[in-house]
Amino acid sequence: MAQKQSNVAHQVMWNRLISIVEEQAQALVRTAFSTSVREAGDLSAGVYDTHGNMLAQAVTGTPGHVNAMADAVAHFIRRIGRQNMFEGDVYITNDPWEGTGHLHDITMVTPSFKDGVMVGFFACTAHIVDIGGRGFGADAHSVYEEGLYIPIMKFADRGDVDATLIRIIRGNVREPDQLIGDVYALATCNEIGHRRLIDMMKEFDLTDLNEISKFILDNSRRATIERIAALPQQAATGEMTMDGYDRPITLRVKVSVEGDKIVSDFTGSSGLDKKGINCPLVYAKAYACYALKVAIAPEIPNNAASLAPFEIIAPENSIVNALHPAPVALRHIVGHFVPDAVYDAFDKIVPDLVPAEGAGCLCNFQVSLRPRTDVPAPEEARRSEVLTFNSGGSGARPEHDGLNATAFPSGVMTMPIEATEHAGPVIIWRKELRPDSGGAGKTRGGLGQYMEVGAQEGHEFDFQAMFDRADHPARGRRGGRNGANTTIVRSDKVKMRVKGKQFVPHGARVIMALPGGAGYGDPSKRSVELVKRDLARGYISAETAAGEYGLTSEDIVAVETAVRKGEAK
Repeated sequence: MAQKQSNVAHQVMWNRLISIVEEQAQALVRTAFSTSVREAGDLSAGVYDTHGNMLAQAVTGTPGHVNAMADAVAHFIRRIGRQNMFEGDVYITNDPWEGTGHLHDITMVTPSFKDGVMVGFFACTAHIVDIGGRGFGADAHSVYEEGLYIPIMKFADRGDVDATLIRIIRGNVREPDQLIGDVYALATCNEIGHRRLIDMMKEFDLTDLNEISKFILDNSRRATIERIAALPQQAATGEMTMDGYDRPITLRVKVSVEGDKIVSDFTGSSGLDKKGINCPLVYAKAYACYALKVAIAPEIPNNAASLAPFEIIAPENSIVNALHPAPVALRHIVGHFVPDAVYDAFDKIVPDLVPAEGAGCLCNFQVSLRPRTDVPAPEEARRSEVLTFNSGGSGARPEHDGLNATAFPSGVMTMPIEATEHAGPVIIWRKELRPDSGGAGKTRGGLGQYMEVGAQEGHEFDFQAMFDRADHPARGRRGGRNGANTTIVRSDKVKMRVKGKQFVPHGARVIMALPGGAGYGDPSKRSVELVKRDLARGYISAETAAGEYGLTSEDIVAVETAVRKGEAK
């Protein structure tokens, strides 16, 4: 009976830890300066035991940060040294290989002490708008060009902030107030997590986290292995091609279910690219683990033990295991396609479970605004960096349509127009769903978006494109149709590339059609009522309703009449 009560208490404490790190993440959202954190939720937060094992992660955040950050605390322990860790310390890095994959992510770790004894760590990561160098984009040829590198070091030593480090950061970035504000927000959210942890430990009369750590990790490992053991013990290969920078990139993976683990081997994938779309293994691993975990064990909380049974292998200096000094600024573009490659293989092992391909990578762009240079600019014109997060459609699932303009696998939010325009002298002229962009199928792919962006009077700008799916749209699964591809062009008809920094003169706009997710299953099997609903909502055109789904002309006229009369549902 005592053991049963103990397990109940442990489960309560486990849930409490999850709520603590969620409060930690929400504190970061409320206090961050960058719109990428405040509006898009491009962040992570977690609590760790004294060995650096992640015990709980916040629900708010992105898998690329959280699953990568799961490995980061061990690097901090090794670099700082336990003998040099004190109460009041805060540690910092943006090391792509010991953090979360590129210089634009700052990770901060805080040791947590109770009664003078270290009991664990809190860590958090946030994407910041600028870190100097060439700016956020794929144009660099090495990581040295991509911005300021901060090795694992102390941001605060026993409560005293390193003023020299602050000056170095401020002197190397375009948005110093914004970046330093984010750094303090990261430190503060760790402190909030620490306070809540100490409150919990006092409530349950704990002197350390050893027992709860063992309970969490043992149960998570056992539950995950049970799910793996129930799968067919088979192997299958998957492959996909993406646009790349100036040449296509191929991801190839062999997924093997092997008793108590699943191995994903990326041997055969493309080698390094000359431009900054290479992906460190820590980030590719994060998304490969995430893809399989959400497929077979989505309800088991993320922690070190629930991730451990997923083994990731990739040759050194392949596109998914880039080594220093490869340029990696847009590592998310390759990383976000890793789940689609893994699912291409896993679908052959466990059919009718994983979704069709979606837009994959986020459809982000950064606008670097400045006073126009063709003629004298007005006095109020100013320089500004505006990063906006946007999404195409997600792939259709076996029993459900894909989600419109929703990021998968990253999970970050699409930023509202108001927040984007508040960040600088940018104008979003158009942002709406893109009809017919979701691939047809028994279940339909999610829709992409139309977007049109320009600058306020007196400004010109550089447009940093971070797109894909122009030449390789999302592929349908089991008879489903492909999603629509990406297009991008200037308003003066100049064609633009889907990646790289490109100049936009005063008065011109950038017009984008963001990609849709692919369909799942034979379109002829789709419910007639769902086809009518999609037509009434403007998700599909009359041509698609007739050509892809076989809707009769009489039904199309009836739907269009109901829409005009305001009677359509």
